[in-house]
Amino acid sequence: MLELIVISTLNGVLFGMLLFLLSSGLTVIFSMMGVLNFAHASFYMLGAFFGFQLTKWIGFWPALVLAPLLVGAIGMAVERYGLRNTHKHGHVAELLLTFGLAFAIEEIVSMIWGKSPVDYRVPTLLDFPAFTIFSTNYPAYKLFMLAVSIVIFVALLIVLKRTRVGLIVQAALTHPHMVGHLGHNVGRVFMAVFGVGSALAGLAGVIAGPALVTQSDMAAALGPILFVVIVFGGLGSLPGAFIASLVIGLVQTFAVALDGSLASAFGPLDPSAGPSVLTDIWNVTIAQVAPIVPYLLLVIILIVRPMGLMGTRES
Repeated sequence: MLELIVISTLNGVLFGMLLFLLSSGLTVIFSMMGVLNFAHASFYMLGAFFGFQLTKWIGFWPALVLAPLLVGAIGMAVERYGLRNTHKHGHVAELLLTFGLAFAIEEIVSMIWGKSPVDYRVPTLLDFPAFTIFSTNYPAYKLFMLAVSIVIFVALLIVLKRTRVGLIVQAALTHPHMVGHLGHNVGRVFMAVFGVGSALAGLAGVIAGPALVTQSDMAAALGPILFVVIVFGGLGSLPGAFIASLVIGLVQTFAVALDGSLASAFGPLDPSAGPSVLTDIWNVTIAQVAPIVPYLLLVIILIVRPMGLMGTRES
């Protein structure tokens, strides 16, 4: 049991920080522009495939730098030539644009790399067990993923709270016209923030690709949970996204690891009653319902606190 708790905690924190890498960019984009970017998980997928391709050509470490930059550049182009032109038509047009872009990116990825998983491997330098807990070897690459996520989190906080660039960005969130009157190009600020948010998603894809499965439907698998995170934490709240990422990461990881059920806790139902829906529910394990746990948490938080844990906006 102690081994289960320790390993599940490590994996849960790792998954939570990976979710935060994704949700932080989306949260900042929503705070500034009021846009829920449905293609954000697709930028994560692009990061994984760019990382895979560049690793084949020039190695993992250059790919770790170049792939997020490429994804960030694509994000900036989407904002400049797509969202900026549709903004005057309202949020529905923006949502439809990003929704269609997500499908377009998935199809393009499928045409170039196929639908089967690609052979994106952990770099040789980090392909060893970092330590052993009880009888389980914990990979060094997972610690690297955790370290990168923590460094990005700290760097993001420092930039937003302690630098002049962060002050301009925060001012543009709430008073864009005043920032423009002070001589700053608000359009460029928006484009840069969208690019940085996309690059963070791309970075998450590069480091998650070797540890998870890299294939053309990976965005569809992670995208819904990403939106659960930002709604659960509160739309537009970076601290809320951080807390929600850790909570959902830990809860889902522990749920997958637990094999308990009502039958194991209270004993089986009377066999004479025969098979029924109640019997099926009674025998369902926690691990079997683990995929829906984040969405149950979302329903609960929306009932109890519709704005999320630390929401700052009502819409």
